[in-house]
Formats: sequence, C-alpha cells, structure tokens
Amino acid sequence: MNESVKQAIIEFLQVGGPVVWILMAFSMVALTIVLLKFWQFSLLRAESVKTANISLEAWRQGDTEKALKCLNEKRPIDALLGFSMRAKMASDENVELIREEVERRAMKQLSQLRAYFRPLEIIATLSPLLGLLGTVLGMIVAFQQMEGAGSQVDPSVLSGGIWQALLTTAVGLAVAIPVVTLHSWLERKVERIADKMNDTVTQVFTSKSVKASVSQSTDGVDVLHVA
Repeated sequence: MNESVKQAIIEFLQVGGPVVWILMAFSMVALTIVLLKFWQFSLLRAESVKTANISLEAWRQGDTEKALKCLNEKRPIDALLGFSMRAKMASDENVELIREEVERRAMKQLSQLRAYFRPLEIIATLSPLLGLLGTVLGMIVAFQQMEGAGSQVDPSVLSGGIWQALLTTAVGLAVAIPVVTLHSWLERKVERIADKMNDTVTQVFTSKSVKASVSQSTDGVDVLHVA
C-alpha cells in the first residue's frame, strides 16, 4: 500500500477516535460473516430445485428408485426430500409422525443457514448509534474549546471540531447501510429456501402415487410450516 494512503488512513482513525476504531472492527466482522454466508450458500446451492423437480417427476410416476437416485442430498432441499420419500415408503400409516420429523429436520437446516445472522443484525443496529455517540462526544469537546476561548473564538477551530465530530456519524451510517441491506437479502434468501422446502415435501405427500389413506390424512394441510 502507498505510504500516503497509509498515512491518510492513520490520520482518519486518529481524528475519529476510538468510536471509529470500533466501527472499523464492526465492518470487518460483518464483511467476514457475509463472505462466509456467500460461500456457504454457493457451496450448498441451497436454492437449487433442479434435481428435486426431476426426482419429484419420477416419484409421481412411481419410480422411487430413480426419484432417490436423482437427488444430491448434500443440498438442504434434496436432503429433506430424500428423507421424506424414504419415510413415506417405509410407512404410510404414521403420516403425522413423519411430518413432525420432516419439520424438525427442516428447522435444523434453516437454523444452520441462519447462523451468524444475529451478529449482523446487532452490527446494523449499533453502528449508527455508536456514530451518533461519537458525534455527541465530539460536539461536547468542540463547545468546551469554544467556552475556553471566551471572546477570542476562532471559527476555524470550531468548524474543525464540528466536522470531526460528525465524522463518526458518517462512518456509522456507512457501516450500517450495507450491513442492513445484506442482512435483509440473506434473510429473504432463507425464506425462499423454506418455501421451496415446503413445496417439494408437500408434493411427496400429495402425489397421485400416495395411497388413499395418506392422501386423506394430508389433504388441505401444509406438511411443513417453516416460513
């Protein structure tokens, strides 16, 4: 890194004081979490239903072996679908028990996908508040200097103190806005995955290949409530 850039960063942190240091730490933590979540969703391809749709088509045609073989059970939707199919084939009698176990597994998977969302939410909430705190403290110092100068107040000194105080609010907002946006985007992504889980698992139980007793038991009832 260029020496002038380094010096500018150091001066920026010195002017902002400890509040800016804290906000910079928040931004690094948030960036780490976001990159980790991007990697997790990309690795799992959590929203993909391509193989699930092929499997469901085979399931509706009664080809259970092909239906299970098509699934990539490293993906959360496929894993839940595979479990539902095996449980359904093993027992048509205990549909309610199967449904409860499917829901438990779905909630566990969704909980893993939501891991570290809470720290993002906390950072998004605290960052503007810390920025405001830094501004208030900076304004207090600026007006103390103004009081100490008495009638010999230098406007440049006062304006310099004010812009330094406002700097922390700007940094707080600069950290909070992207974190709020990314947190909302990740939350919506998990909601879409939950909807797809519900849709695919429900199709296992409402397929025409299901026995009449099971069809009647699950008619009009969501198999999974995970939204």
